Amino acid sequence: MVLTKESVYSMFRFVALLWRENIARLSEIDSRFGDGDHGVTIGKMADMILSRLDKRRDEGAKAFIESLGSECLEIAGGSAGPLYGVLLEGLAGPLPDDNAAIDARTLRAMFSSSRNALFEITKARVGDKTLMDVLIPATEAAENALDDVPAILRAAATAARQGLRETENQVSKFGRARNYGEKTLGTPDVGAISTALLFEGFQRGIEEEKAR
Repeated sequence: MVLTKESVYSMFRFVALLWRENIARLSEIDSRFGDGDHGVTIGKMADMILSRLDKRRDEGAKAFIESLGSECLEIAGGSAGPLYGVLLEGLAGPLPDDNAAIDARTLRAMFSSSRNALFEITKARVGDKTLMDVLIPATEAAENALDDVPAILRAAATAARQGLRETENQVSKFGRARNYGEKTLGTPDVGAISTALLFEGFQRGIEEEKAR
């Protein structure tokens, strides 16, 4: 199986729907140790994605993902916009052109490029209780998965969920939450939640496409 632009549309539609469903949850968790606006920001991103899907169905995969990244960079509301903007622009990087089908090798490269792009702007790594606790293991799982697109997406989503669970046992080291120290134990990182939903959306989008 290879991913077409329609596959990419399906993946991001599911991401947007999952983000919308979790707005209240994300804001509630963020309010414990942060500004409480993560859900609102993620909701803005979800609406932006759905709007682009409805209006630009002729847009190729590379241009579509790049445009999502650019628009995320402009969304106000803490660090989420810039972080996801960089992540998405990194995701588009390995695509050679808008009409190219995305095979397993290219998909792995896309995830690796996203992780490496975030490495350029944050020192956070696994154990610091940030979205990197999801992105890094999900990318590693994708890099080591079978040479099959659905298998890569399943492996990434599974690792993302595990990375999210592990943030509950970590102390926050970045952002406003770091000021709360050990009080953050027992609560998952809100950025890790939204990133795990990203990988879940990617997987579910392809499962839905295959079922049609």
